Amino acid sequence: MLQSITAFLPGKKNDYNAKFVTELQNSGIVAEIINIENPFDSKTIEFIRTNTQTNYILLLTQDTFIELGQFSLERLVSVAESTGIGMLYSDYYEITENERKLHPVIDYQPGSIRDDFNFGPLFFISKAAILEFDLNNYKYAGLYSLRLFISEKTGIMRIPEYLYSTIILDSRKSGEKLFDYVNPKNREVQIEMEKAASEHLKRIGAYLYPEFKKISLDGIDFPYEASVIIPVKNRIKTIGDAIKSVLEQKADFRFNLIVVDNYSTDGTTEIIKGFADKYENVIHLIPSYKDLGIGGCWNEAIHNHKCGKFSIQLDSDDIYKDTSTIQKIVDAFRKEKCAMVIGSYTLTDFQLNEIPPGVIDHREWTPENGRNNALRINGLGAPRSYYTPVLRNIKIPNISYGEDYAVCLAISRNYQIGRVYESIYYCRRWEENSDASLSVEKQNINNTYKDRVRTIEIIARQKINSRRS
Repeated sequence: MLQSITAFLPGKKNDYNAKFVTELQNSGIVAEIINIENPFDSKTIEFIRTNTQTNYILLLTQDTFIELGQFSLERLVSVAESTGIGMLYSDYYEITENERKLHPVIDYQPGSIRDDFNFGPLFFISKAAILEFDLNNYKYAGLYSLRLFISEKTGIMRIPEYLYSTIILDSRKSGEKLFDYVNPKNREVQIEMEKAASEHLKRIGAYLYPEFKKISLDGIDFPYEASVIIPVKNRIKTIGDAIKSVLEQKADFRFNLIVVDNYSTDGTTEIIKGFADKYENVIHLIPSYKDLGIGGCWNEAIHNHKCGKFSIQLDSDDIYKDTSTIQKIVDAFRKEKCAMVIGSYTLTDFQLNEIPPGVIDHREWTPENGRNNALRINGLGAPRSYYTPVLRNIKIPNISYGEDYAVCLAISRNYQIGRVYESIYYCRRWEENSDASLSVEKQNINNTYKDRVRTIEIIARQKINSRRS
């Protein structure tokens, strides 16, 4: 075990790094400490591979404070030698305002291919695991591409122990980080990440080429051409605005609004009832089940006999941008003959003032590769609209986070998804959003679920490809 690690640290030797450097020098098992500039590009990965003379690599990905726990390096080496796993990471302590808090991370699985997976700032990598790695000329996706390769060959494992302490540089709330990946400023980064992810999917047999089942929009009678669906629980401050934005819609077809009231207790029920009593096309549903999440409420609506041919999303916090939103969505269905249409939206505050990054249009989506890239990102956009017969067949998971993402992936497995790239929807961000400020534990639960959905989808796509070969 003596001197079995080469450590690579980014940035300049500031006060944060100096303490860590001293720890490494005094550890007895670190042979060399080497400074690097950018831990994410391909040139750095090649530099690391070329300049590592030891069996293991300790890579710090942020120029930040690190304090090692008792015998933490020895623990990493021991697990690596015992298992042959190519990459290890661990839980850690987060230091904020001189307080040390637990920051658990989550286990890696086949569906953990999103490029924002949180390993923490310390990667422990076996040199043997990267010897066969085929480098690409990536400026941003070098490390991402490497860990995808390692996951295929020798595996990635979390050690559920708190092996070090660190200062987290990005202190924003969970709701403020949600849209980083679609920020237009990050477009060059996203192009590289998509390429790396697509290469990974091809290597593991989960890549789908642009061959789709055809949709016939005729032959089934519906009482309405479209239904707007709003699942809601305790949104007295916003539900009236949402309903009004539907009633103001202008269209060349019959449409209705189905509001699934999930046992609200704050006066929301009374507001919905007031609209339903006044307007014939407002359907107020209170489900018989009392264990429903958002997905279960959607199932109640789409399986109702008054549901239209196309079922169109509107969250109870949000409103449509103008009176033509549902017309534009149905026009896209008619033109593209697709199973699903996803629009674009503008982020606003509660008073509808635009906030950064502004319009979210998911222009990274392409008809050829959109359904593959969808496995890398955490969402596909809004408003989401469905050809109801397809949605009735697939059904929606009865949960309140990631249910829409799961359905999008399942639909994209077989069908083309249409897009509306102009903003047609206002997504209001405020303190009562369900994802505004989540604890680490809740974020981990949510991320684990979406990773599991991706794992299921990857296996399903591998099965499709195996039947074709």
